Amino acid sequence: MSFASLGLHPELLNALADQSGFQHPYPIQKKVIPAILKGRDLLAIAKTGSGKTAAFVLPLLQLIRSQAPEARGTLRVLVLVPTRELAAQVEGVANRFARHLTPRVKTGAVFGGVAINPQMILLKGIELLVATPGRLLELVAKRSVQLSGVAALVLDEADRLYGDDFREELGQVLALLPQRRQNLMFSATFAAELEGLAASRLRDPLRVELGEEPSQPGLIAQDVYEVAAARKGPLLRFLIKDGGWKQVLVFTSSQRRADNVTKKLCDNGIAAATFHGGMSQGGRTAALAAFKTGELRVLVATDLAARGIDVPYLPHVVNYELPRSPTDYLHRIGRTGRAENPGVAVTLLAPEELQHFRVIEKRLGRRLPRIDSSEFDLSGC
Repeated sequence: MSFASLGLHPELLNALADQSGFQHPYPIQKKVIPAILKGRDLLAIAKTGSGKTAAFVLPLLQLIRSQAPEARGTLRVLVLVPTRELAAQVEGVANRFARHLTPRVKTGAVFGGVAINPQMILLKGIELLVATPGRLLELVAKRSVQLSGVAALVLDEADRLYGDDFREELGQVLALLPQRRQNLMFSATFAAELEGLAASRLRDPLRVELGEEPSQPGLIAQDVYEVAAARKGPLLRFLIKDGGWKQVLVFTSSQRRADNVTKKLCDNGIAAATFHGGMSQGGRTAALAAFKTGELRVLVATDLAARGIDVPYLPHVVNYELPRSPTDYLHRIGRTGRAENPGVAVTLLAPEELQHFRVIEKRLGRRLPRIDSSEFDLSGC
């Protein structure tokens, strides 16, 4: 099947031809693009790296392009995301395709952590907007954005948007939108709460489930190292050095732990940086850019911040500490093994974490084999 068979406009087909990685549509794109073009509501469960961003961006750009000239220049598509980095990532994809359209569709992203005034100027004539809920509400309060013309709403990472951190703000945004609109919900994992949200917001939705578990045979190897908590740092450094790992995303459960792990890595000659909500937007952007170019060997992140990290061929993910839930575990390991590329997800498992890890294994439906690290010589690490 080709992109042309999905009903996309020739201008978008030309744009796809100019982009690497778009020779053929991914499974989610085959299912989702025709449905969105027909105006269907949608609930899609698809792992990170499955091509879901292009799956909704392409048809929504086409719908904007098809508007009558007098209807152009107003906000028609709103994409809500939980993090600044994800907002920038999604808008980047949209902009890459939008610039090939005639007339060009104006896209933009707004999020907190940066000055609001430049974003207020950006919104003039915006047609596709990617936003975090909090900053969007600020801009609405300042009368800088008008939501009455929104024809399509996308909730990207809907499970996180409907979590405790964003639920109230999400409700406020939904109350401001037109009743008649197309609703599209995307999530890497299925949370029970999504069923209620879908039932109340979606009209006869198409349901697409491509598997919530990111791990696939031959794509993501999951290695579990049994290790005392005090030896986690030395073991991490040993694995990176001994394995010659060049690009490693390490997850911790707190900002303080991320800072401590990063310092020890740097002290031992491993180029590393933190990536969490306690940093400035500029600091996070610089760290991510250095990680992508290979200037940094390791990026140490917290779960929420890492939602916006997009590194297409990331080879290694490390759970320095266990996440709070099996869902977060799936999100973490889903950062590797993307777009049909192999990856390794490593978990450093302390004895006191074993009971919680069994909950994660129950969600996976299998027991992961353990590696005993007690015989490793970590004296130089």
